[in-house]
Amino acid sequence: MDTQQVDMYLMNNQKNLPPEKIALAREALLNASPEKFQLAMMAEMKDPTTLLLVSIFLGGLGVDRFMLGDVGMGVLKLLTGGLCGILAIIDWCTIMNRTRELNFNRLMTALA
Repeated sequence: MDTQQVDMYLMNNQKNLPPEKIALAREALLNASPEKFQLAMMAEMKDPTTLLLVSIFLGGLGVDRFMLGDVGMGVLKLLTGGLCGILAIIDWCTIMNRTRELNFNRLMTALA
């Protein structure tokens, strides 16, 4: 794939990917065919900041976990009030990294 297109894609999505894995994503995008690159561009990326805000305001209801696709933990948080707030506080600290990892996994799946 064209280096300029790959760099532009990564520049636009760098806040959505883990910083330590951007080099790996760049390498995979450079080796991708044009069809795979188009699939990668269409992969849905969730904004870590948005999920942090959702976690702060609606985390006790499990909405943040549902948005990440973690239905089991979402139901647990919904039924227990975030285990009396303990899971909600843990999620405030980890939700952004978890979102970036999810985005990276979606990108790599699109390129596979």
